[in-house]
This record gives sequence, C-alpha cells and structure tokens, in this order.
Amino acid sequence: MNSFGRLFRVNIFGESHGESVGVNIDGVPAGIPLPLEDFLPDLERRKGGMQKGTTPRKEDDLPIFKSGLFNGRSTGAPVTILFENNNTRSGDYEKQRSVPRPGHADFVAHHKFGGFEDYRGGGSFSARLTVGLVAAGVIAKKILGEVKVSSSILEIGGEADLDKGLQKAIDAKDSIGGIVECRVSELPIGLGEPFWDSVESLLSHAAFAIPAVRGVEFGTGFAAARMFGSEHNDAIEDLEGHTRTNHAGGVVGGITNGNELVYRIAIKPTSSTPKEQNTLNWETGEKETFSVKGRHDLCVALRAPVILEAMTAIVLADLLLLEQQARRVWAFGAK
Repeated sequence: MNSFGRLFRVNIFGESHGESVGVNIDGVPAGIPLPLEDFLPDLERRKGGMQKGTTPRKEDDLPIFKSGLFNGRSTGAPVTILFENNNTRSGDYEKQRSVPRPGHADFVAHHKFGGFEDYRGGGSFSARLTVGLVAAGVIAKKILGEVKVSSSILEIGGEADLDKGLQKAIDAKDSIGGIVECRVSELPIGLGEPFWDSVESLLSHAAFAIPAVRGVEFGTGFAAARMFGSEHNDAIEDLEGHTRTNHAGGVVGGITNGNELVYRIAIKPTSSTPKEQNTLNWETGEKETFSVKGRHDLCVALRAPVILEAMTAIVLADLLLLEQQARRVWAFGAK
C-alpha cells in the first residue's frame, strides 16, 4: 500500500501528471521548527534537469504545507505537504499507450488495475512521488538530531569515474544503472528488533520502495559469502561497542551496534530509453520495434542519493521514536 512506519508513519499520494503529488506524515512530535528554507536543499538535490544525465523535466517543487504546522512549528497533528505538477507533457504517453515499456510497470499496472490506471508519466509508479519522501526525510532528519545521514554514488555503469560511466550511456544512446551507498554516524546502540523488524529488514523494505532499486547489501554484503568467519567477525574494542573493522555495517542481530551504519543499493538502468527495443502491442497482439520518446533520466541513480537518505532517516526516526516510547513505558512501570 502507500503507507509505511509505525509511529512516524508516511503516506504518499498522487500521480506523475496529476494535479499534484504529496505526502502525509503522522506521528511528527510537536514543536519541531519546519521553515520552508530547511526543505529546499534536499528538494533541489532530487530535481531533474539540474545535471547531465537527468530528465529535462523541471518542476519548482516548492512545498505547500496544508496541515500540521502553526507559526512555523509542528503541532503534533499529521503534516500534509503538496507539490504541484506544472511541467507535464502527457501527449508523449498517448502515443505509446498500446506498447508497454519492457522493464517498466506499464504492463503489470494495466492488468492489476484493469486499464483504469493513470499511465501518463508512469502514474503512481513514477519516481515523481519521491519528492514527498524527500520532504518527509527532512522532518525525519530533524527528529534524529545529531545522527548524520549521507549518501553518495559509488559507480555508474561499473565505473568509479562517474563521468566515464555516464558517457558510456551517452555514446550508446541508452540508459545506465549505478550503485549508491548510504552511511549513518552517531547512531545509538539498540535500535531495531530481531527478525521481522531488524534494521536491515526495515531499511531494505524502504529502499526497495524507491523506483528502480534491484539490490541491497549491508557492510561487506555479498562479499561476506567468500570470507572466513574469523575474517568477517568485527572485534569489539571498547564498552561503546566500537569495532576494529565494520564488516557487519553497523548492525548485528538486526540491532544497531554503535558503529557506522553502511549499506548500498543497486539501481537498474531507466526503463525508458531511446534505444530501439522489442515489445508486445497489446492492441494488435503483435510484437513490434519501438523507441521511447519524451523526457527521461539517462541514469536515475544520479538523483537517488538524497532519496536514499530520506528513506533511511524515515526508518531510523521511526525506530528512535519506538525506542523512546519503550523506555518511557518501562520507566513508568518501574515506578
């Protein structure tokens, strides 16, 4: 569905070419300062048209606060934020309605929703909806306080030189994928629960909600499968839980251990590519060659770091509020 979280609960809504997209956030503690200016840096980082390889579509992405704020601070009521869609070209999608894009949700959405789905710009499957997630991430980061969340692109198309990787796609007139890493410092020990609500489980759940994510790994990730236990184990060096190495990526038994949280996501090439492809025309029942026209990201990984930061902050803010609630309940019971 469209909601995620237990205490800090985020609900996104809207379609890529609808009137607006937005987010409703329940569980925001009262009294948090939320001036417009605090949202702009992260919203700017997410925008298309700001760098080579991203979609030419440009939206102002100025947040419109509809509820939950009074005199610049959160009231404790749900916070609702809208973002208008003013730069759409829906005609590009009318032309390709009968030929679903390979690798995109076009085909499955058509079947699941019986043809009633809004197909313009990918509708509710579009990465356009991540603008609301980034706004929720700004609030989540405030709840986290001294905890620092940062993400960066490690490679594009297998190249650590990002320009070189991007140029491969430009030369091929095709789209290309990448790997993004997120690091979180100053986390307390003890966030998360074993099994279902482990930190890795919740972060993976959130990360896979980002369009185009195809893989998640923590710490040494899949490389751990080629290591000895004595090599992979992180030796504990002090009572604060600091370890000599960090193969676990800051999480043991599903619970933060006081070290830096480190994980990565793999992002596939954008499905919409100018390269000619074969697909099925569901009106004629025949396979045909087509090329996607319109405005699309050459490499959607370029815009992913701030989205991954937001998703990470949302999960960790929820876990922090849950931990604080548990401590208050325990303290009350101890009396």
